Amino acid sequence: MALNEQKLKETVEALHSEKRNFSQSFDLLVALKDLNLKNPNEQIEFFATVPHEIGRKRTVCALVGPEMIDEATKTADFALEQSQFERMPKKDLRKIAAKYDYFVGQANIMPKIAGSFGRVLGPRGKMPNPKAGCIVPPKAPLQPLIDRLQKTVKVSAKKNPNIQVLIGNQKQTPAAVLENVKSLYQQIVHNLPKEENNVKAVYLKVTMGKPIKLN
Repeated sequence: MALNEQKLKETVEALHSEKRNFSQSFDLLVALKDLNLKNPNEQIEFFATVPHEIGRKRTVCALVGPEMIDEATKTADFALEQSQFERMPKKDLRKIAAKYDYFVGQANIMPKIAGSFGRVLGPRGKMPNPKAGCIVPPKAPLQPLIDRLQKTVKVSAKKNPNIQVLIGNQKQTPAAVLENVKSLYQQIVHNLPKEENNVKAVYLKVTMGKPIKLN
């Protein structure tokens, strides 16, 4: 089901002008059909990178070995060297797991990261994920990855046939939000087994608003 681009443009502009006493976020909602989500092959989960930042800073924690700790400390929001997290109390690990959006792991110490963080990051879906580029070789430059994660969103439909993704903010221009929505929708369609034939309806909303149908 193709988006009505004129309606999308008008909707973004209207929602952008819907002011509150805070900057509202934009969410894209896609209702799916004709999917058997009990079949793992038809479940949807991937990372999408859009043209612009999504309007809220994505925080990044780097879990690295001694050879990368200086680079990680300079570039990530928070960095832990292997010896630190291996002896850290579980309650502190849980606090860290809750605080950061993405976790980057050094490839050759991933077994150690899994041993320390697996039980707290796994249930939250935050383990360093190669699909998001979050498992890196030793001494890899981290800044390009961290910059890209500011434009990256996780798309998932594994238990129910609905996708909802934060895609922008009223602090951005309507044009930036529009480009993000179009890019994300195209990537969602590309990842569906029957592409647009799996799309039932598409909506856009802001934080305090009702969803507006786009098709």
